[in-house]
Amino acid sequence: MSATHHQLVRDFFAAIAQGELPEALVTEDMYAWTVTSGDTDQQRFRMGVKLLAGIFNGTLHYTINAITAEDDRVVAEAHSNGTLSNGVDFHNVHVFTFRIRDGRIAWVGEYMNPLIVQEKIVPLMQASMSKD
Repeated sequence: MSATHHQLVRDFFAAIAQGELPEALVTEDMYAWTVTSGDTDQQRFRMGVKLLAGIFNGTLHYTINAITAEDDRVVAEAHSNGTLSNGVDFHNVHVFTFRIRDGRIAWVGEYMNPLIVQEKIVPLMQASMSKD
């Protein structure tokens, strides 16, 4: 089961880097918690994933440093990098925690350096949202 959970997490990173969160990866009632947003339902999390992908020139890349899985829990240490739409380089370090149910992600928590997000990501996301 650990190998399956590892692949599910790898698929999650590949999807969110593209601005997607396929239904096949998550439970119907999936929810999340992030350092910058707190508790988030699936709809809001999907919107954030899409907005995030839209403010990068190309793709936000996630590199997984380590994955640990036990029972229904997975922890992934990763770092991200990319070039923002304003030409600024972006780098951050993350720890994601997951709860798996019936082969899908039921909960995800994201811990990262929020100062980098506040400085570089939030202004671009706010500008993007104001265009809509």
